Amino acid sequence: MDIVGVLIALGVLVALAYRGWSILLLAPLCALLAALLAGQPLLASWTQTFMRNAADFIAQFFPIFLLGALFGKLMEASGSVEAIAVKMTEKLGAGRAIFAVVLAGAFVTYGGVSLFVAFFVLAPMGHALFKAADIPHRLMPAAIALGTSTFTMSAMPGTPAIQNAIPMPFFGTNPFAAPGLGVIASAVMLGFGMWWLQMARRKAKLAGETYRYAGLTASDAISNDDRMRERGAVAHDFDPGEIARGGHAAMRPSFLIAALPLVVVVATNLVMTFAVLPRIDAHYLAETAWGSTTLSAVAGVWSVIVALTAGIVALLVTNFNRLPGLRSIIDAGVNAAVLPIMSVASLVGFGAVVAALPAFETVKVWVLGIEGGPLVSLAIATNILAALTGSASGGLTIALDALGPTYMEIAHQTGLDPQLMHRVAVIGAGTLDSLPHNGAVVTLLSVCGVSHKDGYLDLAMAAIASALVALVVVITLGTLVGSF
Repeated sequence: MDIVGVLIALGVLVALAYRGWSILLLAPLCALLAALLAGQPLLASWTQTFMRNAADFIAQFFPIFLLGALFGKLMEASGSVEAIAVKMTEKLGAGRAIFAVVLAGAFVTYGGVSLFVAFFVLAPMGHALFKAADIPHRLMPAAIALGTSTFTMSAMPGTPAIQNAIPMPFFGTNPFAAPGLGVIASAVMLGFGMWWLQMARRKAKLAGETYRYAGLTASDAISNDDRMRERGAVAHDFDPGEIARGGHAAMRPSFLIAALPLVVVVATNLVMTFAVLPRIDAHYLAETAWGSTTLSAVAGVWSVIVALTAGIVALLVTNFNRLPGLRSIIDAGVNAAVLPIMSVASLVGFGAVVAALPAFETVKVWVLGIEGGPLVSLAIATNILAALTGSASGGLTIALDALGPTYMEIAHQTGLDPQLMHRVAVIGAGTLDSLPHNGAVVTLLSVCGVSHKDGYLDLAMAAIASALVALVVVITLGTLVGSF
């Protein structure tokens, strides 16, 4: 009955979350439903298991959510994201419209701009480019997803995305874990995605399809849609409801000024990871007052925190006079972090209650017994949980909370490099999270004015199939030659 109860609770969670119900209420209710059907104490499951694990997630990752959302909002309000997108358009032109959209998305998200901020800036740019090139606008969501939601989220070494930060406390790794494999995975995702999109464009041209769109603007698409806001907040680290709030610069900065904060984030992350943190004396972290932890457990998160802070400072220094109503912009940015982290933390609490049920031991044994070795089982576990929760970060945290210590034991016994597990786990979580019910997918299709029927197949090939191919390549190389 325990397993049946878990499946019922999970089914209710997925079904109602897809319909726009708040995950803040759904997660504890469904956790209690699973506990009830398993005969476990309800109040203890909520206060001692659900809340403690949700609170631990917030304690570990709230600084990254907060700074990431603020950085993204400042980049949007200053016109920096728009300036970068316009520059890409000018350089590549309508003849390479698809690649221009992909490249612009990759550039800004690898530099730390939130996914949803990129969506709302890239959608108008994409419409202009696709119209000039006469490309069906149904291909635009796939192009934006390829640039923003694949390799810069899960594979590129040093990406400040929250998904890349989550495995670091579990495996003692840093944002640049398995850099060689990450670069190869990025090339596979980009290459496969561009191949598919170019093929789809040629087929559309032969079929006589042209650009036809006269719908809402990107911001109008969600202005009155609370369901989309709920879905989006669970899927990523920025509340879409804060996009339209705060002021906006009357004039765009130059490309160099716009790109500088992104460069600062990446460079600072690199310097902190390999030059600063390895040289500091952090023995005090072993004391109870500091959580009885180690530098390796917190260094990765610290690197991203400092990098995002440096990016925010650089942006404020170079754009201070360009930002109207700075206080309202900052308020919108920091508010944009609250709903996403609370939503993901609630999913983590749900996962913790399920993992504490007696029946979960059966699931654990099944996962670890999957043929192909620990890398395959880890990839499958993160894939399944990300798919069910509709959240890469939520699914990844649930998987590592439940199985992370076991995989570290396997690593110590077999010599498996934790960096390899880090990269496999992140790429795995970033594949099936893009199923039709995912909040980011729903939001992206809406801001582009494309239905699931018209746009989802191409989006799935660009965001899911490309990542799955890259995941197979990484696991194969990692098994044969190890991490590099």
